[in-house]
Amino acid sequence: MKINYVIGDATAPIGEGPKIIVHVCNDIGGWGRGFVVALSNRWREPELRYRAWHSGGESIPFALGEVQFVQVLEDLWVANLIGQRDVRVVEGIPPVRYEAVRTGLKRVATEARRLTASVHMPRIGCGLAGGKWEEVERIVEEELVNNGVQVTVYDLAT
Repeated sequence: MKINYVIGDATAPIGEGPKIIVHVCNDIGGWGRGFVVALSNRWREPELRYRAWHSGGESIPFALGEVQFVQVLEDLWVANLIGQRDVRVVEGIPPVRYEAVRTGLKRVATEARRLTASVHMPRIGCGLAGGKWEEVERIVEEELVNNGVQVTVYDLAT
């Protein structure tokens, strides 16, 4: 099994069966730039739940590596994965935290297997978070693909 790369919109995942859309969030409660804008344009619930989570309204800790699963349709969930420290480059280090992405994707793999869901995402951690896709791709392969989870990565048409 390999990652399936497509041109399209990750907020409109393709294929049959249950699906999980994964994206990377920051650990300071910020929501308003990047892929989250597309999510919020389609569904309000992921943003509302993320903000409630940041305010202490969820049982799971609001911390790097944690994942909040938000059901938006009968067979579709959004995974708010905290894989970004703050929103700024500090001393040349981008906000992405690869180990937090890895930890979060382990949780996503468990949930995907439980739901028999495929996973859909933009190139997580590589936009505003400043990550390198070569690094994230390896983590996606190790934590999802190698564990039997079908993954589709979406690039917007230019």
